[in-house]
Amino acid sequence: MEKPLPLRKIIHVDMDAFYASVEQMDNPELKGKPLAVGGSEKRGVVSAASYEARKFGVRSAMSGCLAKKNCPDIIFVRPRFDRYKEISYKIRQIFLDYTDLVEPLSLDEAYLDVTENKKGNPSATMIATEIRKRILDEVGLTASAGISVNKFIAKIASDYNKPNGQKTIEPNEVIEFLENLEIRKFYGVGKVTTQRMYQLGIFTGYDLKQKTLEFLTEHFGKSGGFYYNVVRGIHLSAVKPNRIPKSVGAERTFSDNLSSEVFMLERLESIANELERRLKKSKIAGKTITLKIKYSDFKLQTRSKTIDYFIADKSLILETAKELLYQERLQNSVRLLGISLANLNTEKEKKEVVAQKTVSVQLKFDF
Repeated sequence: MEKPLPLRKIIHVDMDAFYASVEQMDNPELKGKPLAVGGSEKRGVVSAASYEARKFGVRSAMSGCLAKKNCPDIIFVRPRFDRYKEISYKIRQIFLDYTDLVEPLSLDEAYLDVTENKKGNPSATMIATEIRKRILDEVGLTASAGISVNKFIAKIASDYNKPNGQKTIEPNEVIEFLENLEIRKFYGVGKVTTQRMYQLGIFTGYDLKQKTLEFLTEHFGKSGGFYYNVVRGIHLSAVKPNRIPKSVGAERTFSDNLSSEVFMLERLESIANELERRLKKSKIAGKTITLKIKYSDFKLQTRSKTIDYFIADKSLILETAKELLYQERLQNSVRLLGISLANLNTEKEKKEVVAQKTVSVQLKFDF
């Protein structure tokens, strides 16, 4: 007889419009106004948008020009990453008052495993409420949270009552919740995959659950096994306090399109300098160099090369990036260049236990 899967108490905390909210907090004149961080009307890309701007359809990764078209009154501000890191650190210290099992995903979100916690509080829901209140009182920002038995479901739940809300998915609610969930809301199912699933008649978690493992693997490769498991409430990924980066990179968007490789070399040197700084700060080196090229028509191209030894020196990185740049003719003028390093010396072999096919939802497990 198979044993039921171990259930954990996982909280996913996601700050509300973090970059934009920090800017509005630091400059009261921006409060209540549509705001875009990281963009510019002419050439930039929006890194974050306030909720006032989101009402007009402004989203991250949108061009500044389109953001201005959607919202004529939008205000653009330059990002201040040092400030965002400072605030993120304060929030992280609040998390650590409750558990050492904190896995940051970015500056504005993290997983917390509070199955056993420093407060001795058996209720993950109450802990999440207390954490959100402390962030508001001590930092001045609002946060949303999702609470459930694993990271996958907690991540989805944190988006349900945004902004400044939370949602708990109890163990006995997991299966029904996932079956009724729209497939486009499954974490890890992007726009392209959503359309492919629609074509296969998969619109909800229930539809997904009717497909066999063989069917999903045939149509989605390795991801098929992931989809097969998560819709059954199975996601064994533990909260990892020290997440190992898979790659480190730097990139630049130019104020004017570049049409000649000669003009790009100077920019690549600047990017290589920044990448070297980040690598040395993290004490990381890698073997695979990737050149990222975004053309003026927004088409994206990457060119990669793997060498036999680890590097972190800007001169070696730049030498390989130049080689990749001249590898083939450019397809158009260029608006963005980036260099990243992967196949890092921090990578370790990762083996996960094969997930069981069912999850017990009858266990008594206070949330």
